[in-house]
Amino acid sequence: MTISTRLNEYLEENNIHYQTVPHFHSTGSIGSAVASSVPAKKVAKAVVLSDRQGHKMMAVLPADKKISFSVLNEKFNTRYQLLHEEDIYDMFADCDDGAVPAAGGAYEMAMVCEQLLDILDEVYIEAGDHETLLRLDSQAFKTIMADAKHIRFGKEMYH
Repeated sequence: MTISTRLNEYLEENNIHYQTVPHFHSTGSIGSAVASSVPAKKVAKAVVLSDRQGHKMMAVLPADKKISFSVLNEKFNTRYQLLHEEDIYDMFADCDDGAVPAAGGAYEMAMVCEQLLDILDEVYIEAGDHETLLRLDSQAFKTIMADAKHIRFGKEMYH
């Protein structure tokens, strides 16, 4: 597998141009960044959240950041938590487990985008497997994130 079926259809329907970046098998967005020699701040990871009412939202942020739940909860006046992995696997059945593309529109999901990604000249997203990233120029990324809310919610991740 390279590009997930739904993501591929979404990119084609919206005339979004990209380049594939193959890399060694990796687990997680930091691993994908390392395996493809791309700075982690340019790899957009997708994290699927749910609130107490079951509303789901995709949070898109740089691979080198983690979510500030307090910022999101205050901004959206709710209490978000990580969605259980099994539920994510069902929602993204056309992807390898854990390789969620940062393109909520392809999966009809609400999105929030970390503003740090908005200023980059290029952004990389998972293609739906653990061996391919998609390189998007800034305009292509803006098109994918057009329906997202853009706020600052990422915080430093210390390794």
